[in-house]
Amino acid sequence: MGNVVAYMSMSLDGFVAGPNDEVDQLHAWLMGGDTEFTLPGSGDAVLKLAPASAELLRETLPAFGAVIVGRRTFDLSGAWGGDPPLGLPHFVVTHQVPAEWAKEGSPFTFVTDGVASAVQQAKRRAGEKDVSVSGASIIQQLLNARLLDEIHIDQVPVLLGEGVRLFDNLDAGPMGLEIARVVQGSGVTHLRLRVAK
Repeated sequence: MGNVVAYMSMSLDGFVAGPNDEVDQLHAWLMGGDTEFTLPGSGDAVLKLAPASAELLRETLPAFGAVIVGRRTFDLSGAWGGDPPLGLPHFVVTHQVPAEWAKEGSPFTFVTDGVASAVQQAKRRAGEKDVSVSGASIIQQLLNARLLDEIHIDQVPVLLGEGVRLFDNLDAGPMGLEIARVVQGSGVTHLRLRVAK
């Protein structure tokens, strides 16, 4: 089976969204280059990246076979209009299943029994591929449960000062991380870290 990988853009001061959930400054690098990159499984969605960022995404994104998100991310995205990113099955951790999406053929599986169950279901669906995880609360829960294998941070050189922090609410004690790779893009530094086990 593949790895469970947290994947987020983050400000230098540790925020993954502003105080009103805004992410524009954190995602500007996705359109800040001159190399076109079509997102796999996302129809005709085209990014404009620095060449190094495009190459990294060409290597990274096809390795994912499923995605885990929290209900907040799901709601803020408007359920991606029913067409989730990368065309992958999405496992949504929630306390309450939204009736309009609980139907046959939905790209979403709603998991009401916690993050460990979401990981188990997503790994089974992903097979040998990795499972991507997005959303601060879900990533925090997985870190506390020691269920993350890697953390991929797209570090953006901006200070937001307030908002949603990625590494708040951690109670698992000290956790070692190993630098696996650092790639410099345009307006972003891609950090690939392994969680020491």
